[in-house]
Amino acid sequence: MDKVTGKLTVFFDDPFWVGVFESTDGKTLKVAKVTFGSELKDGEIYDFLLKSYNRLQFSQPIADGKKTEKTN
Repeated sequence: MDKVTGKLTVFFDDPFWVGVFESTDGKTLKVAKVTFGSELKDGEIYDFLLKSYNRLQFSQPIADGKKTEKTN
């Protein structure tokens, strides 16, 4: 079974705060972008995760470019 990981990067793209969600499941990567607004607080990010994460529209899966080491 593959491990699913998620990552959120938040940055300021004048005049708005933008979040980029990444989801990887071992071999593929999916991405979703969210524009939060001009004023952003930590609590708003947490609230978004609790209430709206399941409604994100992720991109089509693409091959993850990370190389994995093979064990002998």
